[in-house]
Amino acid sequence: MTDTGPSPSPSPSPSPAPAPQGAPPAGQREAQSRYHRELFPALHDWERTERSVVEFSGEEGPAGLLGIDQMGHFGPQGCDLVAGAVTARAGGRPLDLCELGSGFGGALRYTVDRLADAGAGVRRGYAVDLVPEHCAVGRRINRAQGRTALRDLCASATAVPLPAASLDLVLVTGSMPHFPAPGEVLREAGRLLRRDGLLVLTEEVSLTPGREEPSEAFRATHPHGVFFTTPVAVRLRELELAGFADVARTDLRRWAVALLSDRLKALRIFRGSVAGIYGAGPTDRIRMTLEAARTEFVAGRLCPALITARRA
Repeated sequence: MTDTGPSPSPSPSPSPAPAPQGAPPAGQREAQSRYHRELFPALHDWERTERSVVEFSGEEGPAGLLGIDQMGHFGPQGCDLVAGAVTARAGGRPLDLCELGSGFGGALRYTVDRLADAGAGVRRGYAVDLVPEHCAVGRRINRAQGRTALRDLCASATAVPLPAASLDLVLVTGSMPHFPAPGEVLREAGRLLRRDGLLVLTEEVSLTPGREEPSEAFRATHPHGVFFTTPVAVRLRELELAGFADVARTDLRRWAVALLSDRLKALRIFRGSVAGIYGAGPTDRIRMTLEAARTEFVAGRLCPALITARRA
């Protein structure tokens, strides 16, 4: 394993197939749906929101969306890291891939476009999310953008309705903290991947240096039951148990602090325009969410990272 971060504290075209046995933990669908609807209510009225974004940015299509349809902590810059990691390992043939915990699908759409720009085409892409509303919005956007290679699958990330060994690439762009059982998610990723297939994770607010929890101030915007954390050493063990080799973890702490500082500056400068798209209340919640994450990064209570691994 290659680990470019600080040493962790010691601690223990495939056709869709019937879903494997497994179900999300009780209440997770409702908890994730409620949290994201309160944070991003405008995205459920996608057509109106897109018109507002185009009016603001002056550009149509994904390039003009400014990450607005996948506003995670790292936004499009995190997707650029993912695309770079994939293209560095891609063999030039078209890829079959999925994203687990895809939300509205914006990160997947953006990443697919970046891969295409780099010459790594996508033959089939699956956006896997637990919340039916998220999948429905994703389908509308894909249809409006003519994305025939992308398909939304409304399913748990621990029970994806695709055959075993059917994918070249599995992505998780920032959704790891939303999985109550991340070890099971990684085992499912291992099941889906072909031999030597690639797993790429952006761990935004999901990893802790040891077993200590983030601060209570962080939990005010990242509530228990919606966000779950895992010690770094436990995550590395989960990857090993899921059958992954050549695990590489890149410490993103300094990068993430600088990125969130830039994103917060942009929110302050363009607050009126962002509030016109999202609403004043959600815009303030987005700001507080990014501020809370940056504080934890600076304090070292969270360990943002890029992780790549190969299916052995």
